[in-house]
This record gives sequence, C-alpha cells and structure tokens, in this order.
Amino acid sequence: MIGLIGKKIGMTLLFAEDGRAIPVTIIQAGPCEITQVKTRERDGYTALQLGFEPTEKKVSKPVLGHFKKAGTKVYKKLREIRASDIENFEVGQVLTVEMFNEGDKVSLTGVSKGKGFQGGRKRYGFKGGPKSHGQSNKWRSPGSIGQSSSPSRVFKGMNMAGRMGGTKVTQSGNEIIRIDAEDNLIIVKGATPGARGSYIIVKKR
Repeated sequence: MIGLIGKKIGMTLLFAEDGRAIPVTIIQAGPCEITQVKTRERDGYTALQLGFEPTEKKVSKPVLGHFKKAGTKVYKKLREIRASDIENFEVGQVLTVEMFNEGDKVSLTGVSKGKGFQGGRKRYGFKGGPKSHGQSNKWRSPGSIGQSSSPSRVFKGMNMAGRMGGTKVTQSGNEIIRIDAEDNLIIVKGATPGARGSYIIVKKR
C-alpha cells in the first residue's frame, strides 16, 4: 500500500447534496519526497522512506548525512511505508495527494490522545458495582481481579486501571470526501486518531 505522511488540521462539517451534515477531518497530506527505496535484496523487505515538512533546524550528523547521500532536502519527519511494488518509484520523487481519488477508502495511522491515568470504567468500559444492597463506596470498582489461595497472584494482562491513550492506532475504512490538490488537503469522513497537529500516515487500502 502506498501512502503519505500528513498532519491533522482539525474537524468540521460538510453538507451533502441531500442536506445531511457529514463530520469530516481535514488532513494536510504531503507533499512527501522519497528519501530511500528499500529493496528485498539489500534490506530484506520492500518499502519507501518518505520525508515530510522540510526544516532548516539543526539535525544530527548521521541524519544529515543520510539526506546528503540521498540528495534530498532535510525533513522534519521520516516514515517508512511498506510497499510491494516499488519499481515505479525512485529517490527524489515527490508524492502528492493527487495519488488519491474522492471516494477512495484509506487507512489512517496515528498516536491516540493521551488521557493519563484512568480507572477501569473509563479505560475498558466496566459496568461498576451495584448501587444498592448496602453498597456505598465501590461504584467504580473493577471487581474481582483473580483468585485467592490459588494461584495467589494476578495474571498478566488483567484489565485494570492504568495509563490510557498515547498509543499507535490504525483506523481503516475512512472515505475520502474531498481532495484539495492546490493546498495538499485530504478531507476524510469521520474522526481520526490523534490530537490536532499530530502526524498521521494515510495509506491506500
């Protein structure tokens, strides 16, 4: 699957011809320059390394050397996108939103909003304890988390309170409602992972 690196601008509403209000997310996708083409013979797998958002800020010498070797601009973000067909791509080629069409279904990968330390009810949707029969202080309790004498421990992976969000999330099936090639914008239906200003990888399905 070929895709682009983008940045989440925000959400808004668009109105369809029949008057329906459609919630959409605006993503600034690309332009992305190919900074490296990875081949199965040399790297063991096939992928395209893309650069997004040129920067003039100081970067480390190894990273600067990587860009000089490729002969490309210095970019703020580098991401790899796996691709099975890389024969039609080369270093220095620029990919834009014109590779997509309105109505295409795409998958979106980003980092979800961090929500801090949360309890079991918010984190996993637990029902909570009964609010009657003398119960007064365990309404938001997760309930039993294991056995008593055997095995006398809590199993790994038990759903409990903890830090929520801030993880990599891939969402599939978002439909492209509109494309603005002049401003490098993709407008997709529905919500997308991450906060405003976060980076999103948009891939063709």
